[in-house]
Amino acid sequence: MAKKILGIDIGYDRMKLALCQGGRALKTVAVPMPENLLKEGRVTSPDAMAELLKNTLKENKIRTNMAAIVLPNEVAFVKNVEMPMMSADQLLYNLPFEFNDYITGEIKDYVFDYAVLGTGQKEPEEGKAESEGEATQTLELLAAGTRKDVIEDAQFFTRKAGMKLVMAAPEICAFMELIRARKAELSAEAEELCILDMGYSSIRMFMFKQDRHVATRMLETGLVNIDNVLADIFGVDVHLAHTYLLTNYENCQHREECMSAYENIAVELMRALNFYRFSNRDSSLGDMWLCGGGGAIEPLRETLREMLDIDIHGAEELVAGGESIEECNSFLPAIGITMEETRRK
Repeated sequence: MAKKILGIDIGYDRMKLALCQGGRALKTVAVPMPENLLKEGRVTSPDAMAELLKNTLKENKIRTNMAAIVLPNEVAFVKNVEMPMMSADQLLYNLPFEFNDYITGEIKDYVFDYAVLGTGQKEPEEGKAESEGEATQTLELLAAGTRKDVIEDAQFFTRKAGMKLVMAAPEICAFMELIRARKAELSAEAEELCILDMGYSSIRMFMFKQDRHVATRMLETGLVNIDNVLADIFGVDVHLAHTYLLTNYENCQHREECMSAYENIAVELMRALNFYRFSNRDSSLGDMWLCGGGGAIEPLRETLREMLDIDIHGAEELVAGGESIEECNSFLPAIGITMEETRRK
């Protein structure tokens, strides 16, 4: 029987937890993050993070000794890599050299891992001698890396909360697992798709062809822009305004000023989609799945449906039993990261 694993997704405004077993969410919990506990993707106080996690588990009666964590985008880097066929030890030795543009300081301060996506063949270069002209077998990899101290901090606060960290991977890996698991349920047209993560401080567009990640686009806009609008309207600080937005206080989500902010977001997304399609002339991108806090704001979703030339879907379609998960849009990464660990077993 599959073991229970707690997926942990730490955001700037909320920490999202998903207790999962065999790819299904048994329980989901979201709690506010203390101000400044996460900065530039790093937990600023592992002790405070451990206390928050421990108290949340106790208050919500969540019991498991295994944890999987989503690495924030700011501290993790991901790259599609094609390498000659080689052993696992050789791969781990050679991977760091694929990330020279991402690494600052010493290689020894980083950790790397990979997932094998498939195999292929590399044709010989023109002009090679006949003996050198044979095609070589290659490995297609999704490679990832982060600093060692990021993993050490995560191990520390999960251990102090009574769990062992069994998986740490970027958001892209969590999404890939969700797509793989639901491939049969996705429409035949969804060979190429986008998962749109509408977060607090930014919006990220993750492009996939089937279950292969092909590109990520980041927009420097997020729900905080709408919070600023509401803060001016109600004369409150931006943190309270964020609560107003998520709870639709006094039907504020439908205010004219907010509708204008939604349209601005849609215009930025339209530009990003057009640029992606222009850069990928063979693109058949026609489907987008929404997640993140913005996925729960119905007038924002409707604005995207009206203004974007793409079919918009809810996050619940990517999760087994997703229609029964409240605020499913907020828990996609936390659920998906537990499936990554389950698949590796």
